[in-house]
Amino acid sequence: MALMDFIKKQFIDIIQWTEDDATTMAWRFPMAEMEIQNGASLTVRESQMAVFVNEGQVADVFGPGTHKLTTQTLPVLTYLKNWDKLFESPFKSDVYFFSTRQKLDRKWGTPNPVTIRDKDFGMVRLRAFGIYAFHLTDPKLFHTTISGTLERYSSEELEGQLRNTIVGHIADIFGESGVPFIDMASNQEEFGKALRAKVEPMFQSYGLALDSFNVQNISLPEELQAMLDKRIGVNMMGGMQAYTQFQTAEAIPLAAQNEGGLAGLGAGMGVGFGMGQQIAGAMSGALNPAAGVAGSAPAAAAPAAPISADDVVGTLEKLHGLVTKGVLSQAEFDAKKAELLGKL
Repeated sequence: MALMDFIKKQFIDIIQWTEDDATTMAWRFPMAEMEIQNGASLTVRESQMAVFVNEGQVADVFGPGTHKLTTQTLPVLTYLKNWDKLFESPFKSDVYFFSTRQKLDRKWGTPNPVTIRDKDFGMVRLRAFGIYAFHLTDPKLFHTTISGTLERYSSEELEGQLRNTIVGHIADIFGESGVPFIDMASNQEEFGKALRAKVEPMFQSYGLALDSFNVQNISLPEELQAMLDKRIGVNMMGGMQAYTQFQTAEAIPLAAQNEGGLAGLGAGMGVGFGMGQQIAGAMSGALNPAAGVAGSAPAAAAPAAPISADDVVGTLEKLHGLVTKGVLSQAEFDAKKAELLGKL
């Protein structure tokens, strides 16, 4: 009976792995009821490593090359099994292959905005995304901490953990750096270096090397970005007063095209910005040429009588009426408008 069992056994004399996809990181050689022939050939291709595991304990590790399996080339396994140096019988052992090729163009990003405390804006939510690349360097550590006894383990199963860890450190980076969002967004390279330093120990603890890490974008959610754009626009115009002047200048020609439009505009300016009297005073001077006749002695300036926003609007409507009748040209109207706005 023992002889029949021996005859039925299959003996392995060639052990190798031909990778058939780009995602598998660990693959267990199919042993079933087979045993490895003493002196068998182990072929480990470039960008691969092989590990012998005896009853759950990692034994010998092989790098690229062709290896003849004997008690001399399997010293740890020989010790674990208490083999004699003259051992020549077949043996059983689990053999795992590991791919050490780089995993390129791995994407990370924030599925939802991350809330941070910013020096300029207070509490804000931001998004960030980029790419990274890594490869396996320590198959023993990877086997004991990640892949274990699984028949096949792919990078897709691992990347969720890697990606979530990266995103989890974003808020820490902002909090520890104290750099405002605006400055951080304009210097993505430095942000990437800081974030890489945070996550690299995690890769090493899995037996991996982080080859590259890049931040491609740091941004605010759309609604917050729109508010930031408005603030930038105000600052570019020289502040709120200049921004208001610009908006008023843009609105006057449009309002003048509609009956009652200037009245509504003037009332809005008077109520919202308190500029009605300033416009009226400037317009009054423009419509009184005698005040600027050469040679006339300047008289003591009498305080101007208060003029309501309605009076200002009426003056503007009259000026626009003169343009309509051809008394004033559009260029003269535009020049007077610019002059008045400059005195606001």
